[in-house]
Amino acid sequence: MSVGGSISTIYDIARIAGVSAKTVSRVLNGDAPVGRETREGVQKAIAELGFVPSNAARMVRSNKAGLIGLIIGAISMLPEPTQPAGLPELFIVQGIQKALVGFRMTLMISDTGGLVEKAGPLIDTFLRHRVEGLIYVAAYHQKVTLPVIADGTPLMLANCFVDRGTPSILPDDRRGQHDLVARIVVAGHRRIGYLTLRPDIAAGRLRGEGYRVALAAAGIPYDPDLVENCDLEGRDGETQLLWEAIDRMLRLTHPPTVLCCGNDKMALRVYVLLRSMGRQVPTEVSVAGYDNDRVIAETLYPPLTTVDLPYTAMGVRAAQRLMAMISGETREDNGPTLVAGPVYWRNSVIPLALTNVSLLPNVSQLKTVREV
Repeated sequence: MSVGGSISTIYDIARIAGVSAKTVSRVLNGDAPVGRETREGVQKAIAELGFVPSNAARMVRSNKAGLIGLIIGAISMLPEPTQPAGLPELFIVQGIQKALVGFRMTLMISDTGGLVEKAGPLIDTFLRHRVEGLIYVAAYHQKVTLPVIADGTPLMLANCFVDRGTPSILPDDRRGQHDLVARIVVAGHRRIGYLTLRPDIAAGRLRGEGYRVALAAAGIPYDPDLVENCDLEGRDGETQLLWEAIDRMLRLTHPPTVLCCGNDKMALRVYVLLRSMGRQVPTEVSVAGYDNDRVIAETLYPPLTTVDLPYTAMGVRAAQRLMAMISGETREDNGPTLVAGPVYWRNSVIPLALTNVSLLPNVSQLKTVREV
């Protein structure tokens, strides 16, 4: 049958059924799962148009190997054996693999060597292998620049985003910091210091917003004297910067009773510095982190209160959303999916009522602040 005087194509079917041409191809070839309602809509459009597929074209379209291409930089960026660091990006990969088991897909992994500019050539290589879809995993929550995929192969981003609105799975950094500070407020604390990540990165900006929103919700005025950017990405000088910030805050008329840290690695340094100052954690100053890097959080004494970066869950969601796009079970949505992680409440933060206030400076002033 013809449409407007021409032979109908899978693009005509896709337009009538409201799906992508790739989804129509999957229904015709039966080479990948497609939702029942989607399949019925495509079949109805096929019948309406009287479409008869070309055997030759069908052979070309069905030349798929059930592959998913994954691009990451974590493999080549392994830390030195002496460094107390986890491998969070690999947790995303584990989540992706777990989710793909039920789809009978094979995951092909390639590493950028930490160079984002290598992503384009790797994408081209995967496309030559006729992958069903692509996943790009970033080392941390960030904006990236990737080439446009001309043939429409679905691309899913994990832990990153681009300007043009490619579907992405991101950690809900704003909510994570909000939930942590809200929990600390419930424990009675009102003077909550914040040693932040750099504001020019997404996590630093969003977590800062979460901190301020939680204070506002509790009726606690934002105090810029309790906030300091101490993030030098582990370079020389970060320890000195932290020491100066902590020393300044503890000398305030109303010093903080809790120090929230931009991440668990920073919290580890804060433990060391507080003890070098003769301060006890948590009886004099409570400490909280972010990431739930278990190598750090569970081995510190006392164990560290922190927020989980839900990397495994993000990997699962990335794979599930990509497969839904491939199968046509969902319309392509270019918005991000935010995944929140829980607060892990451990012994590094105690209720203000249990704090040994007799050891803190300005004891009477602290009591006044607490009673407001």
